[in-house]
Amino acid sequence: MEAPSTSSMEPKTPRIQPTLNLHTPHNPSPRTIYSDRFIPSRSSSNFALFNITNNPSSTSSDDSTSAYNSLLKAALFGPEFGGTFSPLTPEKSYLYGKIGGNSSNNGVLQSTPINCNIFKYKTETRKSLHSLTPFGFDYQLPGASHSPVNTRRKVPRSPYKVLDAPALQDDFYLNLVDWSSHNVLAVGLSHCVYLWHASSSKVVKLCDLGIDDTVCSVGWAQRGTHLAVGTGNGKLQIWDASRCKRVRTMEGHRHRVGALAWSSSMLSSGSRDKSILQRDIRAQEDFVTKLSGHKSEVCGLKWSYDNRELASGGNDNRLFVWNQHSTQPVLKYCEHTAAVKAIAWSPHLHGLLASGGGTADRCIRFWNTTTNSHLSCMDTGSQVCNLAWSKNVNELVSTHGYSQNQIIVWRYPTMSKLATLTGHTYRVLYLAISPDGQTIVTGAGDETLRFWNVFPSAKSQNTESEIGASSLGRTQIRTMVLAIFQNVDLG
Repeated sequence: MEAPSTSSMEPKTPRIQPTLNLHTPHNPSPRTIYSDRFIPSRSSSNFALFNITNNPSSTSSDDSTSAYNSLLKAALFGPEFGGTFSPLTPEKSYLYGKIGGNSSNNGVLQSTPINCNIFKYKTETRKSLHSLTPFGFDYQLPGASHSPVNTRRKVPRSPYKVLDAPALQDDFYLNLVDWSSHNVLAVGLSHCVYLWHASSSKVVKLCDLGIDDTVCSVGWAQRGTHLAVGTGNGKLQIWDASRCKRVRTMEGHRHRVGALAWSSSMLSSGSRDKSILQRDIRAQEDFVTKLSGHKSEVCGLKWSYDNRELASGGNDNRLFVWNQHSTQPVLKYCEHTAAVKAIAWSPHLHGLLASGGGTADRCIRFWNTTTNSHLSCMDTGSQVCNLAWSKNVNELVSTHGYSQNQIIVWRYPTMSKLATLTGHTYRVLYLAISPDGQTIVTGAGDETLRFWNVFPSAKSQNTESEIGASSLGRTQIRTMVLAIFQNVDLG
């Protein structure tokens, strides 16, 4: 409810504010009421009525009584009268009246020109959860730390595992690493595909395309053990990794297949021939729909988590969004100034899409596909090669190429850097996340795969959100109250 205006609370005729003598009984004189309610001025209140002394020397020797009186005075009259409390800012001092004790006023409470009521309207400001105190004042409570709790996670700056990956290609437009829901890592090396089982560190050679062909992309199905392999000859192979057996070979592209994206039983493939083919692995045909729109090689493909929207990025600097039934893009974003390979859908907010641009762009941009709006842009300072969102917390990781070859963990939506990881000596062109959402693996032209622990587990995720604000506030208040009375004998 809005505060009443000052004009509505003022009397119609001038009235002199009386002063109260602390040495005489308080006999209130009749007042004339000019409105339906009366909000009195407390600037001349008699503190003796509350049986709270304002002289520190006359306080009780009982620690509990002294602490209680100090807290009560501060809660009722503000920090100036709490004795042990002082305001954080000097500007607050003029808001409160001063008690005089000289001969001229005979110990009369002097009022200041400012009408300082005990309960007064004030402009509410949104405070941090860390600033909550039992009574809402901005003073330092005795025995309680007033500094904000440091919630910044410490991300290890070194990989916990490094694997050699000989012949891992240094090609921005390829996608040669993917991690399955069964904790198996697939890596395309030259004309072969290898599987690394994370649980046992066992390495299995899945296939060899021969010297006349090369692996250009790998992509695991969302569930099960099927792996799609895009080749340099424009073909798409489906392998059953559990049996190391090729299930099917699909055609349709005229050039290399560098991007893959699964959506349930649907598989999308992007090629240097500028097209995207939608394939249903249950159907007899090699593809059911051809999507046309890009003017150059398609190098990025990602389905949204609800499998309703497909985002595609190309070497034409364009980011397109398609739906399940469209053959033309339903949304077109042209703000990037370099190739768009890095694409990631948020698992936390429907329609939130992140994209990254190449060397001439270096920016991460955020889009709301529901409202068709550009949300924000962050210049990272180097080529953006990959983006991936954490499913456990509202954070994302980006990998970079020219010229810093770094890995950055961001907190969304502030886009503050949680960590910058270095170690690769070439562009960090490949990225995949473990099925538990805690570990990422990165690959580069330096022919190494590096494993990093960057995200927390789902159980230990940060709960400082709007939903958990009330419970966090109550916890901090309890902690502060215990700190205040930790030395007080309440028995």
